[in-house]
Formats: sequence, structure tokens, C-alpha cells
Amino acid sequence: MAAKKPKLAVWKFASCDGCQLSLLDCEDELLAVAGAVEIANFPEASRAIIKGPYDVSLVEGSVTTPHDAERIHKVRRASKFLISIGACATAGGIQALRNFSDVNEFVSIVYASPQYISTLKQSTPISEHVFVDFELRGCPIDKGQLLEVINALLNERKPNIPTHSLCLDCKRQGLPCVMVSQGTPCLGPITQAGCGVLCPAFDRGCYGCFGPMESPNGKALIEKWQEMGADDAEVLRSLRTFNACANAFEKESRKYE
Repeated sequence: MAAKKPKLAVWKFASCDGCQLSLLDCEDELLAVAGAVEIANFPEASRAIIKGPYDVSLVEGSVTTPHDAERIHKVRRASKFLISIGACATAGGIQALRNFSDVNEFVSIVYASPQYISTLKQSTPISEHVFVDFELRGCPIDKGQLLEVINALLNERKPNIPTHSLCLDCKRQGLPCVMVSQGTPCLGPITQAGCGVLCPAFDRGCYGCFGPMESPNGKALIEKWQEMGADDAEVLRSLRTFNACANAFEKESRKYE
């Protein structure tokens, strides 16, 4: 009798779908993944819905409505392992910019009939509502890292995901520091590696897509930016993007409001 395959479920909350689509972007590895697991719930890939419990749940998106605040608890109860994937699920996402203002004001401006909108005051990461077994950073996540996490959980080992800063990867690739060589503000020194140094490779500063590194020193970095001529508005704008409400980025940005 063939061994029963582990059940994999993919869940969407407030997000753009980009992170869960990273699983479909695996291309060459996708058949191997499909052969190793039973895809039980993944609307982007299949209409099939298989009841839980699930061995692994991938959760994309932040919690922004009362309905989703209840739904995430149902997902947690049905899942042996729950992995939050992407900036929205791990830090609230770009929609968490509303956390710095009055969401009711935004609703009144954007929607013709705001009385029909049911939303929470803040956009929050999954970990603020339920226990998360592992957080996979990125906007979007790296497909190689996603495969590593799935492989690790299925084989009962710890995922091997780097937590060092982007700068180390730049040095490994022999790229000149854009801050030193060009005077370009860059979040690389306080951002976790994982993107393959995409922006510095094209002579641009890092945008912080993978959120804060393991032990960021935001104060020292911003002081260097200011020596280079960056004003408070530029600092605030740079820290408030995809991971604006990640603890280290939010804490530092509050100083420049």
C-alpha cells in the first residue's frame, strides 16, 4: 500500500497573490513538489478542495477584516505546520501604511459607499493572531527559499534560511557598495538577504523587500544617510514601503514623522 502523501494547503488573506504564485514559478521543481505532497487547497492552481487537517499550510496576506481575524484561527486549528509567506503575512504589507493614519478617512475618500466597508483599524501580520511555525520573508518571497522550507518541514528538519544582511551577499558577488561608491542611500545593511541582491546589482539602493535582518542597527545607518544628505522625508519614505510595520523599520521611522 502506497504511503499517504502530506497535505499542503495555500491560503490567501489581504495580498496581491504574488507570493503564493511563487510556488507555481518553481517550474522545473513543481512536478517534484506535486509528487511529494497532496495539494489540498490552492485556488490559484486547482479547483479541488480537500478537507483538512493539513500537514503544511502556506498563508499569504495580512489580517485586515473581522472575518479574516476569525478565519485565520480556523486555518491554524486545521494545520500541523503554518508558514506565513511574504511581507504582508509577516509584517502587515504595503497595506499596513494605513496603521500610521486614520483608516476611516481613507475609506471615506476611496469608496463611494463607505458604509458597506467592514475593516479593522490596522493591517496586522499573521503572527499577531495565531502561532506561526515559520515566517518566510520577501515581497515577493524567493521560490528557492520556499522550496527549502517545504522540504525541511516534510523531512522534519529546521529550514536553512539566511538571516544575515544583504551586504554579505553583495560582497560574495563582488559588487561595489552603492553607498560607498555612488553615495546612494541603501537599506541593505539592515535588510535580510534573500532577493539575490537584485537592486544593488543594477546600481540601485536596496528597498528593504525582505524586512529587517537578525540584529539591525537602523540608527547608525540613518545617521550615515544624513551625512550623505538625506532629509527626514526621504528617510521616512524609504522605511515605509513593503515592510513598514516590521518592528525595526517602524520603530526607526517613528523618529522622522
